[in-house]
Amino acid sequence: MPLNRAQRVSSGERINAHERPGRIQAALSAKKIRITRQRRVLIQVMDNADQHLDAGAILDRAQKIDPHIHRVTVYRTLDMLKRIGLIDELDLLHIRGDQHYYESHGLRDHIHVACLRCGKVREVESALFEQLKKQIENDCQIKITVTRTEIGGYCSDCQP
Repeated sequence: MPLNRAQRVSSGERINAHERPGRIQAALSAKKIRITRQRRVLIQVMDNADQHLDAGAILDRAQKIDPHIHRVTVYRTLDMLKRIGLIDELDLLHIRGDQHYYESHGLRDHIHVACLRCGKVREVESALFEQLKKQIENDCQIKITVTRTEIGGYCSDCQP
């Protein structure tokens, strides 16, 4: 059953947010990776994020839960989660400078659409995007495991 427009386009929040809380922790456990108290807090922050967070925002939220978490722990954990494919690092067209944002992989791939003026980022799912990925897999004889697509333009409030 195809998704309607409201189900395919976010209004600024993450489409995959809260889809499967605990997924990151379960994946780490399955890989026999030690989950320290601090990692558990950082994973909780990532699992509960309803928007794209940069490392500073992750640190701020984590320190509200456990004030003993340090910046280096955040960066080491993000690096480990990226290396094993559980989160993506996004630059979101550098609309907010050189900041990078992080999101956990959801069950569905999506496209990030950013307004180049106000900076609002929306997420869009598309059956055509899924078809394109299948075509690329066939044409290039590759199994796609990661996709990052970002589109920039001007939202209806910012169009000249």
